[in-house]
Amino acid sequence: MDRLFSPWRHAYVTRTAGESGCVFCDALLQDAGRALIVDEGPTCYVILNLYPYNSGHLMIVPRRHVGTLAALEPAELTELAALTRRAEMALTEAYQPQGLNVGMNLGRPAGAGVLDHLHVHLVPRWTGDTNFMSVVGNVRVLPEELPRTAERLRPIFHRLSAS
Repeated sequence: MDRLFSPWRHAYVTRTAGESGCVFCDALLQDAGRALIVDEGPTCYVILNLYPYNSGHLMIVPRRHVGTLAALEPAELTELAALTRRAEMALTEAYQPQGLNVGMNLGRPAGAGVLDHLHVHLVPRWTGDTNFMSVVGNVRVLPEELPRTAERLRPIFHRLSAS
């Protein structure tokens, strides 16, 4: 049997809930979480997915712990949409994807990995990006580490937010 080791996941699979019990709320309070944030506004922020489907996988997250679009305040909803738009622009510039998956999973039956804290996923996609490792081995192979992804995206977000 072949083995593919991913020791960096050990901390994730053995973790106990942080101060708030929510990874998105905790990200704002911890250095490791803040290192993944590439842009932020008064009510929402943009964070790299710690276990991305593809390089550049981002999430737009309200600062307030809220589980549905209906529960968002008008300013939160507006900023969520504006940051999603900005993230699309930043990913397009940085990665030149041929497409993007943009979406939300609300509730466990819909596939939500983080319950009760709404977030929008943006995943850059390219023709043929599902390779044999994903299909046969159920393993993702990513060509870029998260700190490098953050380095690429932060200046683009900074420029876009200034305009």
